[in-house]
Amino acid sequence: MANLLQSPAQASAVPFSRPPTPGVHPLQIGFCGLGAMGYFMARNLANSFKSQLPPLLVYNRTVAKSQKLLAELGASAVKVADTLDQLVTECDVIFVNLANDAAVTSVYNEFAKALAQSPPTKAKIFVEMSTIYPTLAGDLDRLLSSYPHTHLVTSPIFGPPKGADSATLVIAMSGDYRSKKEVAFLLVPAVGRKVIDLGENVEKAPTLKLIGNGMIMGMNELLAETLTLGEKSGIGQQTVYGLVKEIMPAPGLVAYGHKMVNDLFDGSVGFAIDGGIKDANHIRRLSAELNCPMPAVDNTHRSMISARAMHQAQMVAGTQQWDILDWSALIASSRIAAGLNPFDSKKGTGVVRED
Repeated sequence: MANLLQSPAQASAVPFSRPPTPGVHPLQIGFCGLGAMGYFMARNLANSFKSQLPPLLVYNRTVAKSQKLLAELGASAVKVADTLDQLVTECDVIFVNLANDAAVTSVYNEFAKALAQSPPTKAKIFVEMSTIYPTLAGDLDRLLSSYPHTHLVTSPIFGPPKGADSATLVIAMSGDYRSKKEVAFLLVPAVGRKVIDLGENVEKAPTLKLIGNGMIMGMNELLAETLTLGEKSGIGQQTVYGLVKEIMPAPGLVAYGHKMVNDLFDGSVGFAIDGGIKDANHIRRLSAELNCPMPAVDNTHRSMISARAMHQAQMVAGTQQWDILDWSALIASSRIAAGLNPFDSKKGTGVVRED
């Protein structure tokens, strides 16, 4: 029987029935971490509910980013939190999107201090959206569950900053069932287009996130190698990229291929290579612990390390084009191994193409 509380589109995008309507007091939503992904997600959340809920309470370590969002949307949609303690005390649902496990651990320790000082008297949900190692999710769940009415939902997202901007992300989700229902309908369609439910074990969604990122990494490594071979053979990387768009037009392949062939390696508007290396380390650790080798990820890890080393050498020499390198720049490793310029495909191919 169709779910009478959802439209067919909602039913396919959100695998839960709609939660009960909030009581007298509407939910106060908070957001911690306004990075390349978080800024767009917070903006879309604030825009989506500004006529129904209080202004989104945002916190970022660099206050300028919070002020930028406030300037963009106005005080009717956004309020800036001065401290993490304020975020915890005032909010019913808190979304967190940070760069790495160390930052996540530090922030949740601050959350725990605030919870200890002001124990919740009603439900409070923390939504962890960062890419973290699965066992850290278990640690966070045990930490938060020691406080009354407090739940953790792990909810990592799939998609680039452009996907966050356009609210087309795919969202993995695991944790307490009632909490997931509440969170899913906040996120879809405001932030993403679909939720994948992975049950109540909070480690499952981060595991799927690593598996998915491993698949994307392997795809990017092979794409880099084939584009480089196309260039070295005289066929040309643009011709190979055209073939990719014709026979394998997956959004990720097309987007990262576009970056590679056009040398668009500015990580400040994409995904920084340091983040890619961090994720590769997590995936390699997971595959080792489960005795499930992933040589494609090993190769990608090596390529990203090589690209970062070349970029850092340029920074020392003062010749770098970008302050932050995008992870699509892993193609630099294939290029340099083939005797080509690592970051500028228009220089020094040494290939004469026939008419």
